[in-house]
Amino acid sequence: MAMEKTFNAAEAEDRLYKAWDEAGCFKAGANAKPGASSFSIMIPPPNVTGVLHMGHAFNNTLQDILIRWKRMQGYDTLWQPGTDHAGIATQMVVERELAKEGKKRTDFSREEFLSKIWAWKEQSGGTIVEQLKRLGASCDFDRTAFTMSGANGDTRTGHENSPNFHDAVIKVFVDMYNKGLIYRGKRLVNWDPHFETAISDLEVENIEVAGHMWHFKYPLAGGATYTYVEKDEDGNVTLTEERDYISIATTRPETMLGDGAVAVHPSDERYAPIVGMLCEIPVGPKAQRRLIPIITDEYPDKDFGSGAVKITGAHDFNDYQVAKRGGIPMYNLMDTKANMRADGAPYVDEAATAQAIANGEQEFTEASIAAMNLVPEEYRGLDRFEARKRVVADITAEGLAVMQTITKTVKDEDGNETEVTETTPYVENKPIMQPFGDRSKVVIEPMLTDQWFVETDKIVGPALDAVRKKDANGKAKVTILPESGEKVYYHWLENIEPWCISRQLWWGHQIPVWFDADGNQYCAATEAEAYQQMADKFAKFEGEATNQAVEVRKALILGLPVKAENLPDAYRLTRDPDVLDTWFSSGLWPIGTLGWPENTEELQKYFPTSTLVTGQDILFFWVARMMMMQLAVVDDIPFDTVYLHGLVRDAKGKKMSKSTGNVVDPLEIIDEYGADALRFTNAAMASLGGVLKLDMKRIEGYRNFVTKIWQASSYGDSQIDAFSATRGAEPPKATLPLNRWIIGEIAKLREEVDGAFEAYRFNDAANALYSFFWNSFCARYLEFTKPIFFADDQAAKDETQAVYAWAVDQALILMHPIMPFVTEEIWNVTQGRGYADGDSAQMLVHANWPTYTAADLVDADAEREMNWVIAVIDNIRSARAQLNVPAGAKVPMLVTEIDAAGQSYWDRNGELIKRFARIESLEHADTLPKGCISIGAPGASFALPLAEIIDVAAEKARQEKNLGKLTKELGGLRGRLKNPKFADSAPAEVVAETRANLVLREEEEAKIKEALARLSEIG
Repeated sequence: MAMEKTFNAAEAEDRLYKAWDEAGCFKAGANAKPGASSFSIMIPPPNVTGVLHMGHAFNNTLQDILIRWKRMQGYDTLWQPGTDHAGIATQMVVERELAKEGKKRTDFSREEFLSKIWAWKEQSGGTIVEQLKRLGASCDFDRTAFTMSGANGDTRTGHENSPNFHDAVIKVFVDMYNKGLIYRGKRLVNWDPHFETAISDLEVENIEVAGHMWHFKYPLAGGATYTYVEKDEDGNVTLTEERDYISIATTRPETMLGDGAVAVHPSDERYAPIVGMLCEIPVGPKAQRRLIPIITDEYPDKDFGSGAVKITGAHDFNDYQVAKRGGIPMYNLMDTKANMRADGAPYVDEAATAQAIANGEQEFTEASIAAMNLVPEEYRGLDRFEARKRVVADITAEGLAVMQTITKTVKDEDGNETEVTETTPYVENKPIMQPFGDRSKVVIEPMLTDQWFVETDKIVGPALDAVRKKDANGKAKVTILPESGEKVYYHWLENIEPWCISRQLWWGHQIPVWFDADGNQYCAATEAEAYQQMADKFAKFEGEATNQAVEVRKALILGLPVKAENLPDAYRLTRDPDVLDTWFSSGLWPIGTLGWPENTEELQKYFPTSTLVTGQDILFFWVARMMMMQLAVVDDIPFDTVYLHGLVRDAKGKKMSKSTGNVVDPLEIIDEYGADALRFTNAAMASLGGVLKLDMKRIEGYRNFVTKIWQASSYGDSQIDAFSATRGAEPPKATLPLNRWIIGEIAKLREEVDGAFEAYRFNDAANALYSFFWNSFCARYLEFTKPIFFADDQAAKDETQAVYAWAVDQALILMHPIMPFVTEEIWNVTQGRGYADGDSAQMLVHANWPTYTAADLVDADAEREMNWVIAVIDNIRSARAQLNVPAGAKVPMLVTEIDAAGQSYWDRNGELIKRFARIESLEHADTLPKGCISIGAPGASFALPLAEIIDVAAEKARQEKNLGKLTKELGGLRGRLKNPKFADSAPAEVVAETRANLVLREEEEAKIKEALARLSEIG
């Protein structure tokens, strides 16, 4: 089958992928050799609502490279695909669709709404899976998993091989609950007022916004005063004044209503006289203003602001820790929409109770504090930001804002300037980092709520040991790459907080806990089991005969099952409406996708999995949690290697975002340049721990590389009757140094590629393949075969045809994991083998990966000879280019000395050298005439007489002019980099770009100086 002139990626990619799929090339175990070890990768499950973005494209390219490589090596491979049910994201999508019809979620029952989500999932939830196929992802898509499969009574998991993930999730929750590893408690969480749910840190975007810091006075109780003294660094007194207040600063005045204390650092001498005293919160009805204690804690920074901070434990994460340490009540001021609470008793009653608690006159419980509403009536029901304005205005009107004196210049009607002194409230206008919901885009509120938590400190130890403990060979059970990721991993796990796993949503795995009328908890996999637990509880009941116990006993006496329909409404169990955080279910991804808790064949074969490729931003959100969960549930690690990569950024290193307008759609890249060009770009920029900068020019360059591979194969197809079908077998016998040399270069390339893949240095593998094929193969070997193919030596021609075909085959095999489409197409069309008959054994995707070594195939004599020939050609070409010798001019060359080896190399390759270096002849000379430049070569001294060929004076002037311009440019670049202000203030990408530019200009300078030195040789 003759090759077309160009590779039509748009036409070929879909056809090739369908051929692979229909032939079962990607199924678990495909191409596995007898007795082969397993190699498995779990895809980081994208959101079911997602579409392919550059992060996905990069991440999945690296996974696919590893899987294709291992599959060709004969491993029993599984690349497990699937999607995450994405609680908030999916619920938001469906609610948005309902809004188009003028409806909202609460217009439906929970079951009706969930049915609509399942319908949406069936219709639109597989988009990203289909997009991954366009990238060439060779997952076993027949095994596509879904983290909600089997939930809500739904059996539409998507694929017959998809496990019942829901049952696995519920079993783990119940087991961990029974072991005391999961509990319900009140803690501070990130609260999204739009979705009215707790969210994880990963779903919070901290954005710098223009903010304000208000300074207020908290009057001391009873009109007490103290001497406030400030000192400088040397201990000299700079300010002394009598104060009857303590000053605090806040960016959220509306939370002052929930203050429990004011804290100062223990070493802050300014406030030592008033520690232990009470101060008054300066807002709310005067008669009911609460008094709160002034305490010491290590948290306040005495050098920041006034050094005193208000402690509002229910609305600030740092304050929460202080409040817990100090036993300070934490009053929740807001409802689920972040409006000021409007429920509860009148403020006068609530304030009195709170004051009694602060005075130590009344005991309090967590529940009693949670029920209290300390929002005065004038603020109740207000939006939190409107309440902020009201609070600031009220405090300022009462004269309790800290004031500052400023002097400014004003002009009268005649233009005369006068200095005017004004006293104004002290408000700092300053940028602040504000948390926003990544999907809702509203300001996140730290809020004290009842949630379900995993007691992580009880399961964290094995996850730490799996990475930290090394065996006698210095090998840990789990390796994190790059190594810097280990420090992040340790830091998070060593300082771990309880993990909030509940969300106030409808879409997700509903918490398997039921409550009776007395608040007792029954954790069970099903409602029936929960009722049985209740029956067992009250069957043994010997205490006070509560109504509930009586009703349950009635059912037992009558022989009725204890379930909802056999009990009065008041005594039926109520299921917790919350659902599990998606990170909880995805934390079970490795075992859940393999069929656990059933001891499936896949679980035995592929678990623990091999390599996890994922973003460094979810190291603790997902990776660490998978480690903890698998070790806690099945007492084994989930994977042995974690490869972490950063975010894909634009060419200048900036984060991609819609607001910036620099988002790149990978599907558009594939449409324009082909999947292979995008994949090769991804591999080439995947340096371990490096910054991922996506440059469209680079993609275009690798599209040209795809074309180069096609052209080199097309050239071979035109010169060779039939390509070799040996595929990875021993190379043909070769006598010509050129053929022996390229065989050795292939062997060295195989070792380099394997070594790079083993070390997860995908960029090194890509660079090695690019350099070999573009330079060694195309620029050297291909060109050097032309004289042979067009000569009359049939034996040499036959040998070169066989070696060329073998070399192309080997190059295609080695490049296939990175560029599967163009390599598979060439593999098929150059000999009519492959997918035409659906035989996967004939396809490149299942070709045997070579195992030959450089020690086996490198011919040292041939390597020395060809390296000598290449060096002579390169040195001549370089000299000609430097001195602007006309490209078409054939130049005579002189040789003054040459050793025996060099002479033999010339005798065999002289015509080749003359052809590619544009040399007219070679003559021996005892001495060199004037006007020559020297050409170096091992064991030989050559020279080119150029005085009559180029205008030396004009060329010298041109080069000196270029050097002058370059010298000025270099001076500017070096000056910028030596300037400390530039290094400190310029963006990191600008500094890096300047350094890179300097290196390039210095290389250019060296070449010009070398050219001038050569011109000086001429005269």
